[in-house]
Amino acid sequence: MSVAAGVDHAALFAAMPSPSLVTGPDLVIADVNRAFEDATGRAREDLVGLHVFEAFPDAADAEGTRNLEASLNRALATGEPDTMPLQRHRIPGPDGTEERWWALVNVPVPGADGRIAWIVHQAEDVTPYVTSGREAARGERPGVWRGAHLETAQTLEAKLYARARELQRLNAELRRAHARERQVALTLQRAMLTTPDLDVRGEVAVRYLPATRGLSVGGDWYDVVDLPPDRFALAVGDVVGHGLEAAAAMGMLRSALSAAMRAVERPAPALEVLGLYAGSLEAALNTTVVEVVVDTRNRMVTYSSAGHPPPVLAHADGRHDLLDLATDPPLGVQPVPRPQANASYEPGDTLVLYTDGLIERHDEDIDAGLDRLTGALADAARYEAAELADVVLARLGVEGGGPDDIALVIARL
Repeated sequence: MSVAAGVDHAALFAAMPSPSLVTGPDLVIADVNRAFEDATGRAREDLVGLHVFEAFPDAADAEGTRNLEASLNRALATGEPDTMPLQRHRIPGPDGTEERWWALVNVPVPGADGRIAWIVHQAEDVTPYVTSGREAARGERPGVWRGAHLETAQTLEAKLYARARELQRLNAELRRAHARERQVALTLQRAMLTTPDLDVRGEVAVRYLPATRGLSVGGDWYDVVDLPPDRFALAVGDVVGHGLEAAAAMGMLRSALSAAMRAVERPAPALEVLGLYAGSLEAALNTTVVEVVVDTRNRMVTYSSAGHPPPVLAHADGRHDLLDLATDPPLGVQPVPRPQANASYEPGDTLVLYTDGLIERHDEDIDAGLDRLTGALADAARYEAAELADVVLARLGVEGGGPDDIALVIARL
């Protein structure tokens, strides 16, 4: 048994010294620890099951409520922790309400499928720090303030509050800048994924889903190339990294491979050409890609892979083959030549190419993801290619996107 398996996480959460609250994605409170009960004067049983803003309707001023709501929504949207500026709260006390200053952070926790399952709302009571100037400025008699010291304490408190608000403003500007970069990269990527030959070869469906976590798109791509009179080629690739640089590298590699597929018409030589080109692009190092050429006259697929997850050939009777007999390291790792292999197919079989975002999960072996994919393809013959693409995404729990970018190509042979 691993060390983690013997840890009582519920007991650890209950004993944490920092006031902490857990909600689901719907912002309904699922648990609070003892420190949170002590800090707010509210019992756990009175809070669990309530929406955050139902449980604490008067805990902060209107601006504080807006800040908290915006922070929780950002954590849900980006999958990243969101730190808030100092917030002033009114907490029930023995003599009415007490003013408290809290430093707050909202931490999203992904589930096994990569989606946000929980948000941990953690607070640190910094009231003594904020009000220490007041205490230092008190006179010898309780309740008496010295004028100069009072002014200094109030000035320090105002500066601290102003700096917290400035930090919030700068963080908001940074998020907007990242969002603009994401939109530019996504627009660039979608434009470069235009596939003129897609409708030439009948039942071929393609899908691209950007990652749901973070603010940057990645370098995943797909392509479909017609090779008259009786062949066509499919390819998917994945550039390491995210953002504009990865999207730009993706565009150059996709164009180079598209030209190579038309020139040499066999996957291994095409990847050899692409590897030579990738050697001149620093951003292309360790890119993975797989190409499959379909010969419709001889009912044969020929494939070659540069470090990419294996395509799946799903047969109409429910069986499947992983096309994993011609796999070499990613681009830029090993020079030419590259291997190539063949597999026969029957009418009604389905060929599936994809990037690792479809099957990989951070907490499991890749074989588990492959098993999940092949299981989802067991009844592939029931669906048309476009419908099957949506079914696969749904069955693997990424129909709305996953932790990483996803490119998917499905061809009915």
